[in-house]
Amino acid sequence: MIKPHGSDSLNPLFVYDTAQHDALSKEAEGLPSVMISSAAAGNAVMMAGGYFNPLTGFMNVADAMSCAEKMFTTSGLFFPVPVLNLVENADAVKGATRIALRDPNVDGNPVLAIQDVESIETVSAEQMATMTQKVYGTDDSEHPGVAAFNAHGSIAIAGPIQVLNFSYFQTEFPDTFRTAVEIRNEISEHGWKKVVAFQTRNPMHLAHEELCHMAMDRLGCDGLVIHMLLGKLKPGDIPAPVRDDAIRKMVELYFPANSAMVTGYGFDMLYAGPREAVLHALFRQNMGATHFIIGRDHAGVGDYYGAFEAQEIFETIPAGTMEIEIFKADHTAYSKKLDKVVMMCEAPDHKKEDFVLLSGTKVREMLGKGIAPPPEFSRPEVAKILMDYYQSLKG
Repeated sequence: MIKPHGSDSLNPLFVYDTAQHDALSKEAEGLPSVMISSAAAGNAVMMAGGYFNPLTGFMNVADAMSCAEKMFTTSGLFFPVPVLNLVENADAVKGATRIALRDPNVDGNPVLAIQDVESIETVSAEQMATMTQKVYGTDDSEHPGVAAFNAHGSIAIAGPIQVLNFSYFQTEFPDTFRTAVEIRNEISEHGWKKVVAFQTRNPMHLAHEELCHMAMDRLGCDGLVIHMLLGKLKPGDIPAPVRDDAIRKMVELYFPANSAMVTGYGFDMLYAGPREAVLHALFRQNMGATHFIIGRDHAGVGDYYGAFEAQEIFETIPAGTMEIEIFKADHTAYSKKLDKVVMMCEAPDHKKEDFVLLSGTKVREMLGKGIAPPPEFSRPEVAKILMDYYQSLKG
């Protein structure tokens, strides 16, 4: 199986040993604590599950700046984005060597992790501006990722962590949430050798489904991992349980048995376009995928990124930095001429009107009125689940 990024074996930061877990839970009760941001909580969950291998905790400012500017830490580890624990006020933990990190996303704010404090630094406005521009490619406060990153505070608490739970993801999504460790184990159990991963934060329509089939066929893959984002999204995105139901129905009906896994991961979307595409590839390697589909405007939002910037950034990464390979995809759509879904770039003789193209807004309007999109756009069984959801909003 493909090796994880940066080490020979996966290094999940969740404390699996029961006795050690109990001891740490008791210790946490007496430690000074700080409420962390939703983004930091998501990053802790990702480290807990092995997705951010080989990180052992939150970065200091020097490493965060180096990752933002060069995509490498000061010690030379490739990592495409800073991973910071930013807070507004650290007075409660000043002088402490070990602290408890409290979860903002669970009632009662239980301890999510224990952190060894290596440094507490103030990030200057200039440093925040540099990281924002480098990671997001913009400093526009209307960009949801930019707004979120700059709302967490400017005090960085660095150091290794030991994670005690998976926040709300394991309890709210027990059938879907999986760690990188669990996905690796399941890939091994299936006996899959070549595995392609597909990232989604939306339900999968016919074009997405066919793109996965195309990738599997062209790469000779024996397995597909559909990997859903379960963390915080932007307003208007369809809730994870609805997406989950729709995708599972599609896999059940339209993929051969034992060829596709439906899984999810706990992470707050950055909407950072090219940089986030690289991060997505890195944690797919950590979960055991050999290939990863990158389409048009991957992880983008609005008009902040060019259509293929998320593919082009991989050309700038030194060879051998990551082992996972990228399957570059164009926009896929149903061709009326060919009577099948194609990549639009592979149909040069087509005009726009030769494709079945519907905007997200148009599809939402149709679903909200109880009108199923055409079968060339969406499987009827998937459309039914989405129509039921939109109809429920009117009640």
